[in-house]
Amino acid sequence: MSSRNMPVGAPQEDQVNLMELVQVLRAGWKPIAAAAVALAVISAAYVSFVAVPIYTASAVVMLDTRKPQAVDFAGMVNGLTGDSAELNTEVEVIRSRGLAQKVVEKLDLVSDPEFNTSLREPGLIGKMLGALRDAQPPSAERQLESTVSNLLTAVTVKNQPSSYVFAISVTSEDPQKAKLLADTLADTYIVNQIEMKFDATEQATEWLANRVSTLKLELEAAEEKVKAFNTQTSLVSAETLTLLEAQLKDLRERLGATERERDAAVDRLAQLEAQTDPVERLKLANDAQMSDLARRLDRGEAGVTAEDLAARYDQVVARARLDVARLKDQAAALERSRQALSAQISSQGDDQIKLQQLTREAEASRALYEYFLSRLKESSAQQGIQQADSRVLSAAVRPQFPTAPRKKLVVVMATLLGALIGVGAVLGRHMMRSGFRSARELEDEIGGVVMGQIPLVEGADRGAILAYLRDKPASAAMEAIRNLRTSVLLSNVDKPPQVILSTSSLPGEGKTTNSLGLAMNLVGIGKSVLLIEGDIRRNTLGQYFPQFEKRPGLVSLLSGRATLETVVAHDDSIGLSLIMGERSAVNAADLFMSDAWKSLVEELRTRFNYIIIDTPPVLVVPDARIIASSADAVLFTVKWDDTSRGQLQEAVSMFETVNQPITGFVLAQIDPERMKAYGYGGKYGRYGAYASYGSKYYVE
Repeated sequence: MSSRNMPVGAPQEDQVNLMELVQVLRAGWKPIAAAAVALAVISAAYVSFVAVPIYTASAVVMLDTRKPQAVDFAGMVNGLTGDSAELNTEVEVIRSRGLAQKVVEKLDLVSDPEFNTSLREPGLIGKMLGALRDAQPPSAERQLESTVSNLLTAVTVKNQPSSYVFAISVTSEDPQKAKLLADTLADTYIVNQIEMKFDATEQATEWLANRVSTLKLELEAAEEKVKAFNTQTSLVSAETLTLLEAQLKDLRERLGATERERDAAVDRLAQLEAQTDPVERLKLANDAQMSDLARRLDRGEAGVTAEDLAARYDQVVARARLDVARLKDQAAALERSRQALSAQISSQGDDQIKLQQLTREAEASRALYEYFLSRLKESSAQQGIQQADSRVLSAAVRPQFPTAPRKKLVVVMATLLGALIGVGAVLGRHMMRSGFRSARELEDEIGGVVMGQIPLVEGADRGAILAYLRDKPASAAMEAIRNLRTSVLLSNVDKPPQVILSTSSLPGEGKTTNSLGLAMNLVGIGKSVLLIEGDIRRNTLGQYFPQFEKRPGLVSLLSGRATLETVVAHDDSIGLSLIMGERSAVNAADLFMSDAWKSLVEELRTRFNYIIIDTPPVLVVPDARIIASSADAVLFTVKWDDTSRGQLQEAVSMFETVNQPITGFVLAQIDPERMKAYGYGGKYGRYGAYASYGSKYYVE
């Protein structure tokens, strides 16, 4: 049964994967335990005999955000507010290289081998490397930088949650030195705050004085610009500008009406000039005199002619031309008036905007000047009265016991690490496997359909295998083959396959046993079935049916040395007809490409309901690909957890090169117990019953 046909309620794929990993780890518990024990022993020996004890001393500093200022100077030199960003910043300040360098210089840590590693006596490896490199002693600057870096490695600063308190911890091999370093770092931090404030105040005062002088000059220049503009420009009032804008609006409305009237007159003139029909001319002219002439002409009065009517029409056209010219002149005059008035308003508006801009710039310069002047006064008053934003809450205490290495924790962590290494090794070995353990894996890899999943079959040899399949029709193996039979017959409902080819990648994957089991199942439903040994080189069927081993076989039949009646053998115990293999010097590929083979297949179709051809492995010889052209269905057997992905892909690609599709795959020789161990007990639970069928010997 294909893995796509899982029963309802089967576990999901992710659950199956988790169980598979659990089972894999359970199966590999010995290497995992060995790795954990080994690292535990090594870590215990290291912390007991090699590791140097480390002591930690901590000084506590509090950030004082309530310190009053002598003046209200809220610029760059005021105290800290104590928000989270500033607290994090202060932590980084304490751990800065500048502060650490001051501590190094104050305590002369460059002369201390603990922090200046260049003063330590090199070990054997160090001496060998030094001799090879001919290394020179590091410079004083380099030693200072290295000492500062080593000190920072030993420093830890933590802000206590929901407080303004910092714990400054320093580790050292000497407990008294750890205390001294923690206290010195805390004192240096506080002194550094005062120095920074003093420097900032001094710099701020100098900068503000220069800035005030510059702003004063800018203010005077801005006010001079306003005064000069007022004397050079004659500005109208805002009310007059409003009246001019109202006049412009009225002028635009008159211009629009005149332009519309002009456009109508132009259209009428164009119609009058283009019209030639007398009746339409009379309607279009809409002239009383012309209408009167038309009525008199219709009554036939003397003295009225068509020329009189045409002359009157020409007068109407001339009058229309005069109207167009007049309206165009009016529109042009109004447009000139509008442009002149717009220019006047624009000029007045620009002057007002310019004046307002200059006035605002002058006001801004004045406000900025006054602001910086007041800050200059505050900065001058602030000098000399700075206080630190922090104070030492408690000095460091000389530690009595080492804080590192923590022997129990090191051993526990090493044990866990060893276990993880063992787990990684077991999982790595599991992930590197190349076989297939489930139908879903096989389908995902190839993209084909798995038509059957056949478990291991009980038996000591091929004869025992045949006896097992014959005597236990209700066994799990025969049930699985029965499912395979159903899948094959339903693969093409309109035209079920009659000639079925069975093959595999390599020998020993179970294709012959599957062919035999499928043939016996088809016999069981009352069909006449012929099983052909397509591998004439090995004659595998002779090991299942030794009584027919000496009988003339396929080669004799195709060469004409024997007839079909003498070649076909019949086993009455299972009701199956057989054509045995036969060793020959004839090339098998040539034999199956012959017309005799094609004629034989067509004749067998008329005599048997089903013909099953057991062919050689695809990767060994090309016979299967040649025989496939005469078959209706191709079954490809894959050995469970054995056939590699590379072998399978290569074999499938060989069928693709000859345009012979594989109808379905069979996952064979499934070991139920190993399946459970790998975590497939839920998804493939029906194979759990296979474990009760005795020994597991499976042959091709």
